[in-house]
Amino acid sequence: MNQEKTFKPSSGYLMIFVAIALLVCSIPLFAFKIIFAAIPMVLVFVTITTGFFFINPNGSIVLTLFGEYKGTVKTNGFYWANPFYTKKRVSLRARNFDSDRVKVNDKLGNPIMISVILVWKVSDTFKAAFGVDDYQHFVRVQTDAAVRKMAGSYPYDDWEDSDEFKITLRSGMTEVNEALENELSERLEIAGIEVMEARIGYLAYAEEIASAMLKRQQATAIIAAREKIVEGAVGMVENALEKIKEKDLVEFDNDKKATMVSNLMIVLCSDKEVTPVVNTGTLHQ
Repeated sequence: MNQEKTFKPSSGYLMIFVAIALLVCSIPLFAFKIIFAAIPMVLVFVTITTGFFFINPNGSIVLTLFGEYKGTVKTNGFYWANPFYTKKRVSLRARNFDSDRVKVNDKLGNPIMISVILVWKVSDTFKAAFGVDDYQHFVRVQTDAAVRKMAGSYPYDDWEDSDEFKITLRSGMTEVNEALENELSERLEIAGIEVMEARIGYLAYAEEIASAMLKRQQATAIIAAREKIVEGAVGMVENALEKIKEKDLVEFDNDKKATMVSNLMIVLCSDKEVTPVVNTGTLHQ
C-alpha cells in the first residue's frame, strides 16, 4: 500500500453505550463478589474506551495496526475503532509559511535578501505520514532550497534594458511567482503537500551593496528624466522658431538662430533658475 485510502470507523455513540452497559453490569458482580466475571468486564470496558476518537472539521486521523496502514478517516465526528490501532492526526487546514530572509546571489552574482510566503495544505495523508519523517520540517527545508534555486535563475534587475533578461526578480513578479510555485509543487509532491500559492514576500539588495545600487538607480532615473526634458525642450524650441517665422516677428541668420537655440535649451534644460540678461539693442549690431 503506497497511497491514501478511506477508512470508515464505527459510530462512537453506539460503542459508548456498549461501554456504559458493561460498566453497569460489572457493578452488581463486584457487589456479589463474583470477581472472576467482574474483572473481565472491567478490562473489556477499559479496552473499549481506548478506541474512541473524534475528528474536527478539516482534520484527519491516519490508522495503522502493528505497522500496517489501515486507512485515513477524514469525515469529522465522534468515532470508535480497534483499540490496537495507532492513531496519528494530520491537519488538512491551509497553512501560511513565511520563510526567513536569506542571502543569495542572483543570476548576475549580486547578493540579495529574499523571502517567500507559501500557502499550503496536506492533500495526501499517506504521503504526509509515511513519505517523509516530518512533513512540516520538510516544507520549510524544501522552500528554502527552492528559493535559493529560483533566485539564482533570474537577475534582480536589468540595468541595460537589453533583451537578454526579459524576466527579472523585480519586474517579472507574475512569471517568477509562477516558476516558484511550480518548483515547490514538484519538491513537495513526495510529502503529499498541495501548494496553493507561493510568492516573493521580501526582495532587496544585500546591505553591503544596497547603497551603491541605490545610487545606480538614482543615476538611471536622472538620465531617463534628462532624456525626457531634452526631448521636450527640442520640441519647444522648434515650435518657437516656427511661430516666429510664421508671424515674421524677427529675421534670424544662422548665427542668431544658433544663439537663440542655445539660450532656450539652457533655460529649458537647466535644473536651476536661470538669471536673464536683458539686451538693450547693441548685442547683435
